[in-house]
Amino acid sequence: MVRYLVLLNFTENGLGNISKSPDRAAKFKGEAEAVGVIVECLLWTLGPHDGALVIQAPDDETAVAQILNLGSRLNVTTTMMRAFDAGEFSAVVSKL
Repeated sequence: MVRYLVLLNFTENGLGNISKSPDRAAKFKGEAEAVGVIVECLLWTLGPHDGALVIQAPDDETAVAQILNLGSRLNVTTTMMRAFDAGEFSAVVSKL
């Protein structure tokens, strides 16, 4: 499984329906898990970003498809980054 950090920002539409955000998040989590994507963490945040997801997916294509699906609903914009835990990053730097 490959891990990603996804930063979220509400769109005008998302802010207009902010009270529905927890329900939309639960729906996304269920849909993602149905295709093999694990939602490790979903947070609402204060600051330059309105939320963050940590997900694991079997491959890049599956992860990107789910995040594109999320963005297509026009409630959030997304910034997706590959993320590494300590063990994974140790394996990366061991190749230096």
